[in-house]
Amino acid sequence: MAQLLDAAASVFCTSGYTAASTNAIAREAGVSPGTLYQFFPNKEAIAVELGGRLLERWRESHGAALTAANLDLPLDQLLDAVLDPLFAFNHENPAFAVLVHGPDVPGQITQEFDALHAVLLTRIEEIVASFLPDAPPAELSLIATMIFAIFKAGLDLVLAHEGEERQAYIDEIKKVLFRYLAPIVGFCPAGQRAAEQRDAEPGAHSH
Repeated sequence: MAQLLDAAASVFCTSGYTAASTNAIAREAGVSPGTLYQFFPNKEAIAVELGGRLLERWRESHGAALTAANLDLPLDQLLDAVLDPLFAFNHENPAFAVLVHGPDVPGQITQEFDALHAVLLTRIEEIVASFLPDAPPAELSLIATMIFAIFKAGLDLVLAHEGEERQAYIDEIKKVLFRYLAPIVGFCPAGQRAAEQRDAEPGAHSH
């Protein structure tokens, strides 16, 4: 089955989801269409299985990126720690973008991606809130949405290039996000900022 899913990922990337066929997937996998149909009844079923596996890998990637430990890093290092695993995942799994943006992908995949999008936005809001504990929810939502929009727009540029050009776009995206976030969250880590705020409270140093 893994062989068929790898072949499907390759065909989806080459042809797009809409133009891909089960015959092309079977040919890419080096098996007969009959063998493919023993595992999957149609192209949609292949896409759902592949999408599920890619979603699981994505959860692992963004789970590793958006950890509490990274919040103790300075902003530039925080951006490296959060963005690098996400860019690496999308580069290593180009079929993910095809299934995310494909106009005719099965609704189940779309629903799962939408749910993951919501979880990711919530996690970004939580990270921003650790820097801005007094900010109202509407402001946190606005900032998180802007961060995610900048990342998604930049990701399209990154995936369209290779080698040095690809890295140059990654560096530019980090610069954009740094210049957007630095005035908002400041340069110190969230943990340090929280400690400074506690120290600044009246009576914090009283005995």
